[in-house]
Amino acid sequence: MNISQAVKMAAKSISSNKGRSFLTMLGIIIGLAAVIILVTYAEGQNLAMKAYYESMGTNTITVSAYSWGMGSSNVGQQLYDYCLGMEDVAGVAPNGYGGSRMTISYEAKTLSRQRNYGGMVSVSGGAYYGGGSDDHYPQIRLSNDKFGMCNDYKIAKGREFSYLEIQNLAQVCILGADTAEYLFSFADPIDKVITVNGLPFRVIGVYQSKGAGLNLGTAEESQWIEEDIKRQDRLLLLPSSMTRYFNNNQAIEDYTVKVKSADAVTKVVTELNGFLSNIINTNYGGFYVDNPQQWQENQNEANELQQRFLGGIAAISLLVGGIGIMNIMLVTVTERTREIGIRKAIGAERRSIIVQFLIEAAMICGIGGILGIAVGYIGTMIVSKLSFGLVMIPGSAITAGAFIISVALGIIFGMYPAIKASALQPVEALRAD
Repeated sequence: MNISQAVKMAAKSISSNKGRSFLTMLGIIIGLAAVIILVTYAEGQNLAMKAYYESMGTNTITVSAYSWGMGSSNVGQQLYDYCLGMEDVAGVAPNGYGGSRMTISYEAKTLSRQRNYGGMVSVSGGAYYGGGSDDHYPQIRLSNDKFGMCNDYKIAKGREFSYLEIQNLAQVCILGADTAEYLFSFADPIDKVITVNGLPFRVIGVYQSKGAGLNLGTAEESQWIEEDIKRQDRLLLLPSSMTRYFNNNQAIEDYTVKVKSADAVTKVVTELNGFLSNIINTNYGGFYVDNPQQWQENQNEANELQQRFLGGIAAISLLVGGIGIMNIMLVTVTERTREIGIRKAIGAERRSIIVQFLIEAAMICGIGGILGIAVGYIGTMIVSKLSFGLVMIPGSAITAGAFIISVALGIIFGMYPAIKASALQPVEALRAD
């Protein structure tokens, strides 16, 4: 018997038992669809996390340094000067913070914290508990003209600080997207004057929302990302020189260093650690240099572990489908025992009988695989739209791999029934009813 004859016989057998064949395929269909949907979903999560980390700022290093012996301000200035002289550094920005009970006002709207210990926040006369979705009280940051570049904030309206404004204690400010929307609604904030603890500050810029262009959807896993983006959009940026008014003239100890390329991050971290260890006596101070790539590596490892876990769950479905194939092929062998006996009696080789049953098993799984891929595509588009707010399509590698797996399952799980059929003795087979 040649291959084409075996294929025709397999097709005839499948078509003559349509209901049973479809139910046999069902395990493969569900298993493959689950593999495609879960793997693509995990990839979507990875993309969401990558977009989130990029929104936080790429190639950035956070440095903290202080010293009681020589004064924190001296350490900060030395660190700042050293960073500016590094060829791999694009910019450096101080990360100062204003007081926690500052009052921000524009016309009838006011943002103020009444007390910290209970988390109570007063927003335009209404009381809310801090950290909730209705809390519009911003982070009050003190920095320089490199803040946007170092922290990956992009100007939507207006401009950044200038160097002279920082040096001359100019009473100017930049707002985050949420803060600007709350204080000004649909009005243009540029050149409007707000008050911070009674001091007037002219708005010269508004930052674009950190969530602009991100498709994180409404998945439960993405909710904390969305909350963090909202938190970053609640921002009031003042010149770092204003620390003398709003931070009891305390020296700024935290800095964000923007590195020109990801390849240079580890090198810059090493150089900063070496520099700070030389200028700071740890008995009278301390320092910390954060490596952001370590975070992302840890997250990537967690994502890969999740992908393996989800893939394992889907593989169980495929295993169940494969057992179903083996079961139905054993039934087929039993039903066609006389046919096998006749073929062997007229000289059919064991190999031809094995090939016939393997082709039939592979065809059932192949058809089931095609249907499973179709279901997987539809399911992936629905799940990705609901979870991430975008329509994702499984990659060609996943599709091809899924089809190959389905055919391989047919061959693997059809092997035992095929061998059993080929081992039947002609005399015993012809006696079967």
